This record gives sequence, C-alpha cells and structure tokens, in this order.
Amino acid sequence: MSHVRICSRTACKQSAVYTLTYVYADSTAVLGPLAAYVEPHCYDLCAEHAERLTAPVGWELVRLPAEESEPTSDDLEALANAVREAAKPATPRQEPVGQGVEVGRRGHLRVLRSDTPRKP
Repeated sequence: MSHVRICSRTACKQSAVYTLTYVYADSTAVLGPLAAYVEPHCYDLCAEHAERLTAPVGWELVRLPAEESEPTSDDLEALANAVREAAKPATPRQEPVGQGVEVGRRGHLRVLRSDTPRKP
C-alpha cells in the first residue's frame, strides 16, 4: 500500500504537495502545505496544478507559505532519539523504607506515615 498522495485533479498522477480547502462561509479558497492526513472536502494538488489554481468568480484565494525544506537527517535523528527516550521504562520510584505508622482512619481508609528507619 502506497502512502504517497497523488493530485486530486483528474488524470494527474503527480505527487501532491499542497492541500486546497474551501471556506464557503467566507467565499475563500485556501491553498496551503500538504495536510498531515486526508480530510474530507479538501483537495490535494501537485505543484503544477497549485500554481495554476484560480478561485471562483467573487471568491478570494489565500495562498499560505509552503514549508521550505524537507526534514534533514539531523531532524530525523533527533526525532528518533526522542522516541527512544520516551519508550525507555521509567525507573522505579524508591519507596520509603521502614514500617508505616497509622495516624488516622476514615471508614476503610487508613492514613499512614512512614516511620524513618533506625540507624544502627
């Protein structure tokens, strides 16, 4: 299964790089960078069709700046390191040593205070 999105224009097989969205309430067409995921009622366009795009009569066309660069290997490495760090198991929290001393009770719940360990 291919994850490359193609242009929404009929018979165009170019890779999509822009997403077109219509804001009907404002009579505005918004052309911006390719959306992270496919949205209903949005159109993915290749660079050629995005450049030639015109808005319907009486509508405004807003062109958002495209992302200038692809992620670099440093960006991808930093992302991979962050994922590895997040996936590391958490170090177990050090529990207090010693016996708990009951200092209160409410129904089935007990309030315990940790008794400090005695030094030998």
